[in-house]
Amino acid sequence: MGHVDATPRFLQLPDVAEILNISGAQAYALVRRGDLRGIKIGGRGQWRVEASELEAYIQRMYTESERFVRDHPFVEGTLPGE
Repeated sequence: MGHVDATPRFLQLPDVAEILNISGAQAYALVRRGDLRGIKIGGRGQWRVEASELEAYIQRMYTESERFVRDHPFVEGTLPGE
């Protein structure tokens, strides 16, 4: 019998959405825009995202967020809607 890893290599878009706490439509948009690398497999074209690609995406978002914070210092009294 084959060994099954606890964490699957490939995630479905609903899994990606749950991990990122976003909607399924947002997860689909990330893949379709090419922001998050995925593969389209099967006759019905099911999207799959490799767990390592999702982790790389998250790390890129941390880097981009850190750059944003550095380039746009927070000033008290400038919360959205104020």
